[in-house]
Amino acid sequence: MITIPEFRTENLIISILNPNDYELLVKYEKDNRNHLSQWEPTRAEEYFDIEETKKRVKLNLRNFQAGSSISLVAFNKDKSEIICLCSFSNIVYGAFQACNLGYSISEKKQGTGLMFEMLQASIQFVFTEYNLHRIMANYMPSNTRSGRLLARLGFQKEGLAKSYLKIAGSWQDHVLTSKLHQG
Repeated sequence: MITIPEFRTENLIISILNPNDYELLVKYEKDNRNHLSQWEPTRAEEYFDIEETKKRVKLNLRNFQAGSSISLVAFNKDKSEIICLCSFSNIVYGAFQACNLGYSISEKKQGTGLMFEMLQASIQFVFTEYNLHRIMANYMPSNTRSGRLLARLGFQKEGLAKSYLKIAGSWQDHVLTSKLHQG
């Protein structure tokens, strides 16, 4: 059986969401639906249903156990609320040893440094535990806050992908960035 990681930072507890705690994800997504909609694909109404959320949480756990992705949540200190999320997806080993990073933070916690705190610890965990060489993260040019966050974390710009992802119903350009493991 694979051990579920749990690590603490100054303000957060970071782990894989336990399927029994899906209600915390339901609340996070409900509370932040409008805020996050500008940065995510258009979601069908069913995406937010309790049963669909349970399925996604279970799938995230299975993908973690299979080694294909790592979806982490950052809780407040008493684990009563999800503050932010990040996922390391499309993990590829062999000659590539890389993955993609995605993340979100509660609207009310923006600008507090908590997303930086979570990503800094989570990136170190992934580089160390999974021996990856590259983490790629992309953001829309209009999302200057995300661009500053990635730069602060040591991600380097690699280019611009035109019409890269369909976000909020339309194809959006994305700035391509990556961070290489220095260990």
